[in-house]
Amino acid sequence: MSTKALDPAFQGVGQRLGTEIWRIENFQPVPLPKSDHGKFYMGDSYIVLQTTPGKGGAYLYDIHFWIGKDTSQDEAGTAAIKTVELDAVLGGRAVQHRELQGHESDKFLAYFRPCIIPLEGGVATGFKKAEEEAFETRLYVCRGKRVVRMKQVPFARSSLNHDDVFILDTENKIYQFNGANSNIQERAKALEVIQFLKEKYHDGTCNVAIVDDGKLDTESDSGEFWVLFGGFAPIGKKVASEDDIIPETTPAKLYSITDGEVKMVDGELSKGLLENNKCYLLDCGSEVFLWVGRVTQVEERKAASQAAEEFVVSQNRPKATRITRLIQGYETHSFKSNFDSWPAGSAAPGAEEGRGKVAALLKQQGVGLKGVTKSAPVNEEVPPLLEGDGKMEVWCINGSAKTQLPKEDIGKFYSGDCYIILYTYHSGDRKEDYLLCCWFGNDSIEEDQKMAARLANTMSNSLKGRPVQGRIFQGKEPPQFIALFQPMVILKGGLSCGYKNSLAEKGLPDVTCTADSIALFRISGTSVHNNKAVQVEAVATSLNPAECFLLQSGSSIFTWHGNQSTFEQQQLAARIAEFLKPGVALKHAKEGTESSSFWFALGGKQSYTSKKVFPETGRDPHLFTFSLNKGDISG
Repeated sequence: MSTKALDPAFQGVGQRLGTEIWRIENFQPVPLPKSDHGKFYMGDSYIVLQTTPGKGGAYLYDIHFWIGKDTSQDEAGTAAIKTVELDAVLGGRAVQHRELQGHESDKFLAYFRPCIIPLEGGVATGFKKAEEEAFETRLYVCRGKRVVRMKQVPFARSSLNHDDVFILDTENKIYQFNGANSNIQERAKALEVIQFLKEKYHDGTCNVAIVDDGKLDTESDSGEFWVLFGGFAPIGKKVASEDDIIPETTPAKLYSITDGEVKMVDGELSKGLLENNKCYLLDCGSEVFLWVGRVTQVEERKAASQAAEEFVVSQNRPKATRITRLIQGYETHSFKSNFDSWPAGSAAPGAEEGRGKVAALLKQQGVGLKGVTKSAPVNEEVPPLLEGDGKMEVWCINGSAKTQLPKEDIGKFYSGDCYIILYTYHSGDRKEDYLLCCWFGNDSIEEDQKMAARLANTMSNSLKGRPVQGRIFQGKEPPQFIALFQPMVILKGGLSCGYKNSLAEKGLPDVTCTADSIALFRISGTSVHNNKAVQVEAVATSLNPAECFLLQSGSSIFTWHGNQSTFEQQQLAARIAEFLKPGVALKHAKEGTESSSFWFALGGKQSYTSKKVFPETGRDPHLFTFSLNKGDISG
C-alpha cells in the first residue's frame, strides 16, 4: 500500500517503548494525549499500540482496538480497518487483538494499572470531562486476580452477592464490600483500585471503609454502608449474566478466506497448508485467529478482518470470544500449538525486509546507517527468563535505611551504591512468586553491602520466606536480572552517605554522574537479556568502532555510531538516551563525521582502538552440597 494511502495520524509511530492511543472521531483516528490514557468512553472506539523490546534489540508491536458497548457499528468497523493501516505503517508484523468492553484480555488490561473504568458517553454525545460532571455515587463489581476487571452495576442491594468484591464510591467515602465467598487476591486488588479512585477523583482526601459480608455493626462503617442501600437485609445469590459465559475451547478448524468468503480447509493441520498470498481463519472456539500471508495486499487484509468479525457473529459466539490477527512469520505459541506440524526455529521471513524499511526511514531523517541491511540478524540463544509484566520495586541503601527509587529511576545503578530489588510476578495460575536480590556496585563500601543483606533478609521474612534470594555483583549480572530492566544503565559514583564519606576520608574527588555532568556511556549487548549501558571514562580513547556510545554534555546528548556497530546497538542507544533524558533531541555523530563540539566535550580528538571488545565469559556453574554436621563443602 502506498504511503499516501495510510492515515497521517500514524506518522512516526512505534519509535519508542510504551503505549500510544488513538480515539476514532468522525471516522478518523485522533491521537490521545498521555493525560487521557486509561480513559475509555463507552460510546467510542479506540486503537492502542503497545511497543515492547524484542530479541536482538528490535521492537515488538501489539495493536488492540477497543470497542465500547455503546459505540456505533460504523465506528467499530473504522477502528478495525485503521488497525490494519497502522500495522502497514509498522512494516506489517504486529499482532492485532479485538477488545470488547467488559471482555478485555489480561494483556490489554495490564497496560492500565490498576484498572480501567469505562466512562458514560462519547464523542458523538458531546461528553463532558469528568471534572466538569457533578459527582455521582457508583457501585462497581471488582473481579480478577492478576488484572482487575471493573464493571459498573446498578446502585441497588440486588446487585450485591456473596461471591464477589464490590466498591461503592460515594462523594465522601469509598466502601469495599467483601462477599463472604470472595477471593483473597480479588480483595487485595480492590484495595489498589480504591487507592486509584481516591487519588484520581477525590484529591486523595476521602475516607475508606472495609465492610465484610455478614458482619453488621450499626455503629460502624458497616451500618453507614447498609443505610445507603435503604437498611440491612439479606442479599441474594450471584446471578449469571451474558458477561459470565466463558467460551468453550473446541478442536481447531482451518478456513481459507478469499474475497471475503470463508471456506473450510480439509486435512490435518500443518504449516504447509498456509500459503503466503492468502488469509486464513483458525477457529479454536474460545479464540479465533486470523492468519495473514506476508505478500497479501492491505485491502485483502481489511476484507479478511471484516470476514473474521462476521464469522464470530454468524456462529453466535459469546462476546468474550477473542479475535487475534497474526502476520506470517510472527505467529504466537498459542497459534502454532494447534498445528500437528510446525518446523521448530522458523525465522521471521520479513525480518530483513523490515530492517531495510527502518533503515530507509532513519536515512530520511538524516541518520547514516551504512551496511545495516547487509548485516546478518543476531541469533542469540535466550535463556529462560522470568514472567514479564510483574511489579518491580528497588531501594538504594543509605546508612541504616533504604530509600525507594521513583519509577522513572528504576534501571539506574550507581557503582558506589548497593540496592535491594524485589520483583513480584505470577507463574501460570499460581499465586505471586518473588525474586529478592541485592546488587553491589564495584565501588560500594562493605557497611552498605552488609546492611543491604540484612534488610533483604528482613523483607524475606516478612514475605514468609517465599522469595528466591540472590546477591548480584556489578559486571556479573545474570541474563534473567538484566531482562527485568529495559534499559539498564550503570553510572559512576554513588548517592549513599557512606560512599561519599569514604571518598572524603581518602581525599578522593566525587565523580558521581549528574544530569549536568559530561558523561560517556558504552552500549553493550543487543538482546533483552544482555543489553546494558555502562558509563566509561569521558575521553576519546574509550571509543570503539564496533560499538555505539552516548555522550552527555550539558543539556545535549550525542549518539555515536561506530562504523562496525549493528543496527540493534543503534536502536538501543536511542532508547537509553530517552531513558536518561526524556524528550531530548539527539545529535547524531557517525564515526568520521563528528562535530568539533563532540570532540571538545571529550577533551579533544585522539586515536582509539579498533579491536572488538568481547564480553567476559562466565565459567561453568558448579553445584555444592553443604553439610552442617561435618562443616564442609563438597562439589
